[in-house]
Amino acid sequence: MTTGVCYFPEHWPRERWERDVEQMAEAGVEYVRMAEFSWGRVEPARGEFDFEWLDAAVELVGEYGMQAVLCTPTATPPKWLVDERPEILQVDRDGTTRNWGSRRFTCFNSDAYRQETERIVRRFTERYADDPRVVGWQTDNEFGCHDTVRCYCDDCADAFRDWLREKYGSVADLNAAWGTTFWSQQYDSFAAVEPPRPTPAEQHPSRLLDYYRFASDSVAEYNRLHADLVREANDDWFVTHNFMGDFAGLDAHALADDLDFLAWDSYPTGFVQDRRQGDPTADELRAGDPDEVGMNHDLYRGPETPFWVMEQQPGDVNWPPHAPQPADGAMRLWAHHAVAHGADAVLYFRWRRCRQGQEQYHAGLRKADGSPDRGYHEAARAADELFDLDPVDAPVAVLHDYENLWATEIQPHSPDWNYWAHLRAYYGAVRRHGVQADVVHPDADLSDYALVVAPALHLVDESRAAALREYVAAGGRVLFGARTGPKDPANKLHDAPAPGPLADLVGATVDQHESLPEPVETRVEYDGVSYDYRTWAEWLAPGDARAVATHESGVADGRPAVVERDVGDGAVTYCGVWPEPELADALVSDALDAAGVRRTGRLPELVRVAERDGFTWVTNFGGDPVDVSVPAGTEFVVGGSTVDGFDVAVVDAAPSDLDCS
Repeated sequence: MTTGVCYFPEHWPRERWERDVEQMAEAGVEYVRMAEFSWGRVEPARGEFDFEWLDAAVELVGEYGMQAVLCTPTATPPKWLVDERPEILQVDRDGTTRNWGSRRFTCFNSDAYRQETERIVRRFTERYADDPRVVGWQTDNEFGCHDTVRCYCDDCADAFRDWLREKYGSVADLNAAWGTTFWSQQYDSFAAVEPPRPTPAEQHPSRLLDYYRFASDSVAEYNRLHADLVREANDDWFVTHNFMGDFAGLDAHALADDLDFLAWDSYPTGFVQDRRQGDPTADELRAGDPDEVGMNHDLYRGPETPFWVMEQQPGDVNWPPHAPQPADGAMRLWAHHAVAHGADAVLYFRWRRCRQGQEQYHAGLRKADGSPDRGYHEAARAADELFDLDPVDAPVAVLHDYENLWATEIQPHSPDWNYWAHLRAYYGAVRRHGVQADVVHPDADLSDYALVVAPALHLVDESRAAALREYVAAGGRVLFGARTGPKDPANKLHDAPAPGPLADLVGATVDQHESLPEPVETRVEYDGVSYDYRTWAEWLAPGDARAVATHESGVADGRPAVVERDVGDGAVTYCGVWPEPELADALVSDALDAAGVRRTGRLPELVRVAERDGFTWVTNFGGDPVDVSVPAGTEFVVGGSTVDGFDVAVVDAAPSDLDCS
């Protein structure tokens, strides 16, 4: 368990470098990430390489007892390359070329850019193949940021046709799978298929879903090129990539097999503003939403592998709508929170606030003049407090699939539909009861989980349904959410009512569904208590299942909203509404109890607990202090029984033994 920092020596006078690196070592930093945007500095003209400055920086890092993490520099190719080979540029849906002048403007399917990628990555990796101070590599940087996963250029059009040929074999099979008789959208050849460029009305949903799959696969193939070159140079290096929070365009699961572990970039005060529904509270503007950040930690953590935070917010940042200063203690809190969720390293971005370019208003651990900024001492304190731990052992799996995300957002059926928010309605209920959860793909091995939560498992075929039947019959418990099972993997409705192939497992079908705006009353009665729901509602037709909740409003009044069914040694619950927090808590706490998962009572709104390797972290994302009662003789490893606002405590006890108030 350690900390690190992202450093750009090329931004600073050479005479300052050693003092920078010395101060990193004084702060307890172990890893220094460098060079992700360095192509133009390393190769200022074709074939003219200058690695001497990076050699010197790597040497300094090693001299001060730290390790270098280098990056393949392909997110920002130099101007001379674009001038020589303009065909590497991406094209927007409307045909506009994405020009040089920022970053991430190159096409993943450009043969020219893949040639140039192989050339520069090979030079980088061969240069440091025998350097013991380099411990691993990050491929590129934030694949797809700025909405750049999907390109619509001619290279992508050709690659999409090849992708379809491989998937369907014949254009007749493509037409049948997509259902192209609607609006006379049949194709007479693969050559006739174009990328989904602008049209007067909405695009065909099956065509869109396949294009989203194709574009994500293109990134995965491009990442594989990097990973193979890194391992060819030195197969002892680790290889990772830094993904982003609540990022919809790229299937991170699809890249995982080519990486040793996943990393991501965590900016809590930005995320709560620009990628979450609703307005943030004052406390959230200072420290973020623990469940928004936590769900991304758990998404990028594998069931048996750690993850890294490759970029941790160090202070105020430049890109969200507003740039509040984080609360005192927040930068330390975020490091502990990440470690509690399974991180093995937390690297702050960046070391020093930059004096040039687009990120001048992005804080660093040090100010632009090199003096300590607010995050420096907090990062140093966190580094001193962290200790080695075994991986997280989570009893609950929350199923997440980018294809379900894409399909529901292609046809959201409500302006308020948001896949991430719906998923987090259930995930947050698990976390509000102090239970660790793995966020995993539906095809993952589920046999070791006591409870599986499956919100909006939208695309279901017989093989996926069979795996879930087997899990439940063996004693597992599943909590399904609304919008489960209406469609097949081609994004077409099944010829049977939802949940389609899961209907026999659930023991009920969806009779009707509706989406509703906020002013409409939306209530259900569950276990004798009335609860609110939002956005989406189904009323159910039970077969073998028993109704455990009924609608109390609208045309669905009196009809089943939630059903349960015992199956073999297991059980299934299907919730046909998007639950507000109180209903989600009731459903999830009952499911946890039935599955035999030990839990806490409902935690205070911005307080979370997380167990790792026998220790429990109490993280307070709110401004008010919280008291923690523990069994007699229990040791606090960090902090004490009163956890102040934006503070943390670590205790040698299980979460279910704690009382937080």
